[in-house]
Amino acid sequence: MRPPHALWNSADGDATELLPPGSRVGDWVVTGPIGAGGWSTVYAARPAGSRPGRARVALKVMPTAGLAPLQARRIVESARREVELGRGAGHPRLIGLLESFVLTSPDRPSLEGAIVLVMERAAGSLRELVDAGAHEVDRGRLVAGICEGLVHLHRSGWVHADLKPENVLLGEDRSVKLSDFGLATELTGTHGHVPPLGTLDYFPPERWRAPLGELGVRVRPTADIWALGIIIHEVFASGGSPFPGATPMARGAAVQEYGQGRAPLRMDQAVPPFWRALTADCLAPTHEARAPHTAESLLVRIAAHRDASGAGRRGTRARAAVLATALYGIAGATLSSDAVRAVPPAPPDRAGAAPPRTVQVYNAERDCRGRADRDPRCSLGLAIDPVRPYTAENVVPTRVWHGDVLGTDCQVWDGETIIDEEDRRSTRWFRVRLPSGPEPRTAWLPAVRARERPALPECS
Repeated sequence: MRPPHALWNSADGDATELLPPGSRVGDWVVTGPIGAGGWSTVYAARPAGSRPGRARVALKVMPTAGLAPLQARRIVESARREVELGRGAGHPRLIGLLESFVLTSPDRPSLEGAIVLVMERAAGSLRELVDAGAHEVDRGRLVAGICEGLVHLHRSGWVHADLKPENVLLGEDRSVKLSDFGLATELTGTHGHVPPLGTLDYFPPERWRAPLGELGVRVRPTADIWALGIIIHEVFASGGSPFPGATPMARGAAVQEYGQGRAPLRMDQAVPPFWRALTADCLAPTHEARAPHTAESLLVRIAAHRDASGAGRRGTRARAAVLATALYGIAGATLSSDAVRAVPPAPPDRAGAAPPRTVQVYNAERDCRGRADRDPRCSLGLAIDPVRPYTAENVVPTRVWHGDVLGTDCQVWDGETIIDEEDRRSTRWFRVRLPSGPEPRTAWLPAVRARERPALPECS
């Protein structure tokens, strides 16, 4: 996916944007373009009217009008794969699919019958981060996130087949999400088949020589491992490829020379020793040599390295702080130190109504779960509004700690997405009651911060 310099309506040839800001697409309104690829254009969008739900989404629009039957079938199949993965193999490291539909657009014939995928909106891509210089971020954590996504894909029986920095998206907290599953293939035995398409710079040596059969080109999970090796090198070498050449075809020729044993693997000296060794294993010249280095085994090595260097714990702390500024009452926060004490269930009223429900606060940080001193660094924030970003400006003064019991009366399902330190993700929020003290008297607790999740009515 590349940034869209211009989005022309080639069917009309009138140099107008296909979907200018303000265009209505189903229940969504386009706010601007994000990027364009060979088969699709991605737009930022917001809900139309008063439709509840996420405020930020990405619309992937895949036109089919005017295409040859074979091309149209490829687009339909690509969309089917994305829908199947987005809904059936959901994971925090895969971009989420919210809905899909076929566009009816009588006023724009070029978009009539286009397939639209409504997806989570990311803050950017790994390519943008690499191009801007990734020196001040935890690059090891980014690579680990890609591995986590590949572990899930491969365990689920899929090969991404087009892994590259453009298809590694980053959340506002720099969380990693693999995307663009248009070429992903489900394994049948040890292989899958993909069309003769993809990004040349990330093809393994065997892909250059693979015959094109009736079902396409055969690929295996080791093709993703090769692409991962190229990505690791780019992350640590400011975007540089380990294979020389001024064009993708020239670099592809260097890959083939290496794969046939006629050239060594030359990596940039900027790649640190541990990551050089990991990259070399990912870039083993044959499928057989790469096969032992699965995404799972690579992730184990990365975790061990980060634990040994202390980066793992620092990375988790940093991610938690970026994820929600309000999680910890430190760094000169202006929040008061009001504490929520356990709220016992109220007795039934005289009419025999059921007592209010309660939720118990859960802190994913192990060190904080074992403390009883209510250290401010282990405090958690409660939101003012569950559909706004979970930042310091959207947090009530009252703090809570692991084990606190809060009264609750209702819930919302489509609030802001929250990911905790254990990578549990939820858009569900509970409205909780606060003790007497500063206003407001109610606040919102994300479901990932609750030990149990009671059945509650929807908040009005």
